Amino acid sequence: MTTPEAREEAVLEAVRERRERVNGAIPEELPIKRPERLYEASRYLLDAGGKRLRPTVLLATAEALADVDPLGTDYRQFPTLEGDEIDVMNAAISVEVIQSFTLIHDDIMDDDDLRRGVPAVHKEYDLETAILAGDTLYSKAFEIMLESGADADRMVDALDVLATTCTKICEGQSLDVTFEERDGVTPEEYLEMVEQKTAVLYAASACLPAILMGANDETVEALYGYGLDIGRAFQIQDDVLDLTVPSEKLGKQRGSDLVENKQTLITVHAREQGLDIVDLVDTNDVDAVTEAEIDDALAELEAVGSIDYANDKARELVEQGKDRLEVLPDNEARELLCQLADYLIERGY
Repeated sequence: MTTPEAREEAVLEAVRERRERVNGAIPEELPIKRPERLYEASRYLLDAGGKRLRPTVLLATAEALADVDPLGTDYRQFPTLEGDEIDVMNAAISVEVIQSFTLIHDDIMDDDDLRRGVPAVHKEYDLETAILAGDTLYSKAFEIMLESGADADRMVDALDVLATTCTKICEGQSLDVTFEERDGVTPEEYLEMVEQKTAVLYAASACLPAILMGANDETVEALYGYGLDIGRAFQIQDDVLDLTVPSEKLGKQRGSDLVENKQTLITVHAREQGLDIVDLVDTNDVDAVTEAEIDDALAELEAVGSIDYANDKARELVEQGKDRLEVLPDNEARELLCQLADYLIERGY
């Protein structure tokens, strides 16, 4: 029987194979040009790393639809369902560029010092340059998508998905900020917020190749639903990891979401069980909280069942998402999409 560690390593190897190809294509689509400082700042986080999970979802979905061997496939001349060719690598880079744009602006809003182990863009450069870099990435994502060479009608539909995704991300971020000032957030409201803030980009990643390749509406909708499900599960797992993974592995203070009164599915559930979330830690200063305080808070959250509740919801969403993949041919790429869904809730940091 395959061990969980072996399964995770197999998924990570598949992600690495696609990440290397995405990393090699990023400089082609987003070269450093005049004004150099703007484009260096725009590329800064992209060059700093990242797992490239969203591009991997997009490329694996394209592979599953076309029923091709990914290692022997030219993503730049990828077969559609009608026999012509498109550039699905451009679509993959487009969603990663959107992801980078959101990270730059998130770090500005939160005044975070680090991202991916390096200074945040507004710390490495300056606030004005970081804002411009984020805006540049936003617009470049649409330019890059336009170069995929798809049929005009399909391109309009793809750009509509991308534009709507960006709008929803901003709406979700706004809800997240508003929730910090509220005590009565419900699980349903939380799931709506993470759907918009986090899951919609996974949904776009999963359905865009289907749109560009000419799949039917049923397939597009099922793949969009898959992305929403695994994206929500991904964010719930992040909430759990924020409390359970040591600070040195997280790259930030463990329990920072709790200290900063961020609404998570864990705290929303705990409050419904009558737990006073505000009193779980004695400070709202992330730099002042101790590991012992976070341990005590975690024990109280576990006692009222909130950690189990979050884990169960994430697993439910992943299973629901995997069921939606029945619209795809039964092949290696579809299996990878199932494994990726499991990985998103089984991963450490």
